[in-house]
Amino acid sequence: MTRKIKWKQNKMLPYMLLLISLAGFCFFYLIPFLLSFIYSVVDHPVNGKFCGMLNYQALFQNNYFLRGLKNTAWFMAVSIPLNMVLSLCVALVVRKIKVYSNYFSLIFLIPLAIPSATSAFFWENFFGLHGTLNRFLAIFHVEGIDWLESGYGMMVMVIIFIWKNIGYNMALFISGLSGIPKEYYECADVEGAGKFWKFRNITYVYLTPVTFLVLIMTFVNSFKVFKEIYIMTGEYPPESLYVLQHYINNMFLSLNYLKLVSATYVLTTVIVLFVFCIFRVERRFSENLHY
Repeated sequence: MTRKIKWKQNKMLPYMLLLISLAGFCFFYLIPFLLSFIYSVVDHPVNGKFCGMLNYQALFQNNYFLRGLKNTAWFMAVSIPLNMVLSLCVALVVRKIKVYSNYFSLIFLIPLAIPSATSAFFWENFFGLHGTLNRFLAIFHVEGIDWLESGYGMMVMVIIFIWKNIGYNMALFISGLSGIPKEYYECADVEGAGKFWKFRNITYVYLTPVTFLVLIMTFVNSFKVFKEIYIMTGEYPPESLYVLQHYINNMFLSLNYLKLVSATYVLTTVIVLFVFCIFRVERRFSENLHY
């Protein structure tokens, strides 16, 4: 009898744990998400009336939101492909190095262990008006500028983003390269295939799942550059460095819940649609490979 009771308890344990996890997800994520949507379709946080899409319409007429959206889109369009290409190149080089390859890859992983505040302080001193870069340019009689305050500010953030994330993506690509059987390359060598053919028909094909994973992770990590921008420039940065997170953060500090939740929902929708499209493309690509 005791064994039957224990067996039933053990059988119910996974369902109980699943129920607890589901309750936590609903309480901390789903319910607040749905309640926030209500704020985005009313005209006032307290006893507000339904106003439809007027808050979203006003959001896309706001110059600060449009500026943040434009800068964020530009940053992601440049940094994500560039980071992925450079990470793959570094991974291929590391795989080719026979001696001290572990130490070489460790150099690119060091930025991951550096806190954001420390790295931001370093880059602020490097690209500042009296920073290291301008001192170096002064040797060649080139007048220095405050790079963060200039039109090159977003390009500086692209450099910082690549510096910090190239090691993580490199590690993912190396794991993908390690899973490709060497026999495929050996057969290609016997047939006299060139390097480009082997990369296109072997390396590129078998790296496809890892490439989609790196794309999603790079997309998510691109939003984290806000930390460095905020530490270096504060709540109101130059126009070239104003991103969507600045707008959301400022709306939160000013307790403007209507604009805050509207902007948050737009950003969340973009992220969800992007990840959904990536998964759909990856699934179709994988099905075509099997055929």
